[in-house]
Parts: sequence; structure tokens; C-alpha cells
Amino acid sequence: MLIRRATVSDAERICDIYNREVLGSTVTLDLVPRTIPEQRTWIQDRSGGLAVLVAEIDERLVGFGSLSFYRDRPGYRTSVEDSVYVDRDSHSLGVGSSILNGLIEVAGKHGFHTILARIVGPQEASVALHKRSGFEMVGIERQVGRKFGKWHDVALMQRLL
Repeated sequence: MLIRRATVSDAERICDIYNREVLGSTVTLDLVPRTIPEQRTWIQDRSGGLAVLVAEIDERLVGFGSLSFYRDRPGYRTSVEDSVYVDRDSHSLGVGSSILNGLIEVAGKHGFHTILARIVGPQEASVALHKRSGFEMVGIERQVGRKFGKWHDVALMQRLL
């Protein structure tokens, strides 16, 4: 498996993976699929200290993850939030762990102090993934999201770097 920084040429495949979750799951509370131009801009906006990493197996992009600023206010600039998405056909291959560990490494190299994860549901596989990478559960936000006609809790996990 190869973990590398995403390029704008990865936008279409990242869109495929992400939009499948937007339309068919509560892994994300996004309600509107992204367009390829929007995905290209999203990748460009996260170059530098913020990052988008992709995982490839046999030259096929099978997952991606990103670091985004946790909040807009300047006092939060040392905190980032991670997101990890794996193609449904590539679950249980270690893709998520490889991407998340890559994001942790990038965050440390760029001087961030903490990484937070917001997990809808909470999705047990995502909670387990983050626990394996040293994250701790710090809280549950009750019924903060709504999708598919239902309220959803969001778990908040954190790892200090």
C-alpha cells in the first residue's frame, strides 16, 4: 500500500468515494454530493500543513484522509480535525489505519498540538480505528446532526501530539 499526498488529479476518485457516503450513509452529515471542481478546490485548500493523503493498492486509489482546521478562530490554529474515508470494497485491509497514521505524522511535523475526530453515530469501526491510533473519547454531542430524517449524535475523540 502506498500513502501519498493527494493531487488535483485524484479529485474524481476522491469524489466517488466521498459521494457514495454522502448519498448512502451517515459516516458524513454532508447532504449534497461534491462536484469534481469543488473537490479539486478542496484538495488545493489543504496543501501545506493541512493535508489530504490518499492510499493506493495496485495503483488504485482506495481511500483518503484529510486534516482541516478545527475552528476558524486564531486561538484554535494549533488544533486540527481529521477525516478518513475508505472505499467500501477495501475495508479490513488496513487502509484507514495507514491513512490516519500518515495524518498524525503530518500534523506532528507541522507543529500542530492536537488532532480531533468527530464521529457520527458513533460509527464503531471509526471509533476503534481512532482508539488504535491513540485517540481518547472526550465527549458525545447529542442530536447535533440530522440526516435521513433522523437525529444523530457525534462522538468527539482527541489525540494530543
